[in-house]
Amino acid sequence: IQGEDSSCAFITKYRSCRRQVRECSGEADHHEGMSSDDELTPTEVTEFQKSKDNVVEDSRKIFEDVHADFCDIRKILLKFQEWKEKFPDSYCDAYISFCLPKLLNPLIRVQLINWNPLEQTFTELEEMPWFRAIEEFSGAKNISETK
Repeated sequence: IQGEDSSCAFITKYRSCRRQVRECSGEADHHEGMSSDDELTPTEVTEFQKSKDNVVEDSRKIFEDVHADFCDIRKILLKFQEWKEKFPDSYCDAYISFCLPKLLNPLIRVQLINWNPLEQTFTELEEMPWFRAIEEFSGAKNISETK
């Protein structure tokens, strides 16, 4: 309850500060309920963007020391497809269909770090290279199973 009291006090204080800023700036077209307590100051927006850029930059370095065959989803899936075609019993006994999500998870997460579906110009999941690679692998898997 004590945390809630301090939170309410902060919100009330923040609202009164915003009201004072509006009154000083002559902003008369304010409508109650049309503002948000979650609005960020320009400094906070700049800090957020800087932090986001740092995360994206760091994410590009994650797999830089990994051989291309092991950090490209399409190449990884191609290896599994070859395994399945050459040694179907071994492939089936290894329960690869259960392992692939765990194996591909880190690679997909890195590609999704900068993805934001709330932006005006965001890439649809279905258009991302990793999604298409998995879709193609699944299609190839279904074709070889029907043989």
